[in-house]
Amino acid sequence: MQNGDKSMTTGDEASKVIGRGAREGARLFREWFEALTGAPGRGEQTAYVFVMGSLAELLRTFGFHLSFPEINSLQTAVRRVAQDYLNVAEDYGYSPDICGYVKADVGVQLRGGEHPMGRIPKPTLAVLTNACNTYLKWAEIWERMYHMPTFTLDIPGSRSASYRHTPGGRDFERDCKYVEHQVRELISLCEEISGKSFDIDALRERLDHTNQMAAAYSEVLRVNRSRPAPFNALNEGTIYLGVCNALRGDPRGSQYFKDLAQEMAYKAAHRIGTLPEEKYRLTFVGVPCYPIFRRFYELFATWGGVFVTSTYLQFAAGGLDVGFEYDLRRPIEGLAEGLLLGVSYAMDAMFFRERELVEWVKAYHTDGIVYHPIKSCRTVSTGLADKRRAISEMSDVMSLVIESDLVDKRVVSEAQMKNRIDAFFEGLASRKLRTGAGAAA
Repeated sequence: MQNGDKSMTTGDEASKVIGRGAREGARLFREWFEALTGAPGRGEQTAYVFVMGSLAELLRTFGFHLSFPEINSLQTAVRRVAQDYLNVAEDYGYSPDICGYVKADVGVQLRGGEHPMGRIPKPTLAVLTNACNTYLKWAEIWERMYHMPTFTLDIPGSRSASYRHTPGGRDFERDCKYVEHQVRELISLCEEISGKSFDIDALRERLDHTNQMAAAYSEVLRVNRSRPAPFNALNEGTIYLGVCNALRGDPRGSQYFKDLAQEMAYKAAHRIGTLPEEKYRLTFVGVPCYPIFRRFYELFATWGGVFVTSTYLQFAAGGLDVGFEYDLRRPIEGLAEGLLLGVSYAMDAMFFRERELVEWVKAYHTDGIVYHPIKSCRTVSTGLADKRRAISEMSDVMSLVIESDLVDKRVVSEAQMKNRIDAFFEGLASRKLRTGAGAAA
């Protein structure tokens, strides 16, 4: 809380609202994982999906539980046991330099689904998109392990930085038809596997919950333009991402984000920041460093640095940030349109974000951009140095590049990381002093 603002809130009101998102998010996430763990004992089926194009609304109409291997893998790192799973996968024959998420998941599978949060059920079905090239090879691993069907949706991406999917255009309509045809194929497969008939009204209801969630999620991101920032996009934002994926199309998820938007609005109105004193406002580009997740946050927070926005909150949110609303009168067509926009924008978040980052610098009053390439993830990391150069030509914002990994602590050098972060903030401090002196003159 910023100095002098405490009197603006009543104790009871503040205690009920402030921190509610973190508390409720953790509770809902635990409950979701407990339900997933208990699914086989209840005779219920599980689909393996990914955060970029999960089709949660459709799969839930058939009663599938959803397992997100990316989320499962990052949780092993956050809970400091990832190395156990990585070792199992590498002993099995997987190379040390491939995606850490994949290896952690392979370790989970080879250990019978054992996981620090419970037990991951075997898949009945896997659904994936081409949003990440690793998804395709990852699903092939499950096919070999479990001899179960996989379904890949080919989502047309942006052709270039200048061409984006825009509703109403001829190319967009053609691409929507292409995606819709694939969605209808998936519906037939789900009917065959689950033994249940497709219920279009159930899909409509699920899409409505996601519409409400998306509206509230976009408002949460927008309100962080306030000074001070009500939440940190790195650590608190990761909690929000967990809920928006695990409970997409679920009434609990939509209610959670309505409550979260209310909390953020309250904090913004009363000038309550996520840090005791906000000194520097930062943008994060990449995936967080989960092996030292708390320490990674602290390396910035001790300098008064707050991540006010992040590309991760966009490409890992399944399109909730794009402002799209499913057409409930045309559920299948609307789902196809949302899938096309959400996945293509998720890919754009990794590849075509230069101009938007410059816009964020203005909209969020950003002092610096932190680029975080991942050693075992070429998809996210490729070209970040070029992007940094391009943005430096469009804006004079300071930037920092620090490389580590998303699950493998063996390639994380905390001491080196700290030295570079400290030097970055010393540069920011010097710039502020020069700017202040110039303004005074």
